[in-house]
Amino acid sequence: MVTGILGANLFGRRIVGLWESLLNRIPLIRSVYSGAKQVAETVLSDGDTSFKRVFLVQYPRKGVWSLCFQTSTELAEIQHRTEHEVICVFVPTTPNPTSGFILLVPRNELIALDMTVDEGLRMIISLGVVVPKWTSPEAAGRLAPAPREP
Repeated sequence: MVTGILGANLFGRRIVGLWESLLNRIPLIRSVYSGAKQVAETVLSDGDTSFKRVFLVQYPRKGVWSLCFQTSTELAEIQHRTEHEVICVFVPTTPNPTSGFILLVPRNELIALDMTVDEGLRMIISLGVVVPKWTSPEAAGRLAPAPREP
């Protein structure tokens, strides 16, 4: 809250700018801070630039699964040229999820997950140590919900 109040005025912006400049000079801190800042700005933004959903995709080869984030479904030319319904996904690398791979994957090759984008990012950044809790529909004693469409 104090940082927000300071950052809201000209004096505060200068302090925040100097603080970021200092952090950008420290090698290990620079990569972690700038990566976390970019991810936060992308994910927390309202609009079309943020990640939308978390999926599993077989990458880098069949039988190996990676977390990925849906970035776009508006791929008119690609849909036309591939003759497949594809979804654009981003497969981040760990521990810096600002680098990774953009893949155009046929919809039927993606598995939608129930975890939120925030939970998926935490799992990536923590190198898979922080895994969101999930209770299977069978263990919860209820019917499985209808699968959500990507």
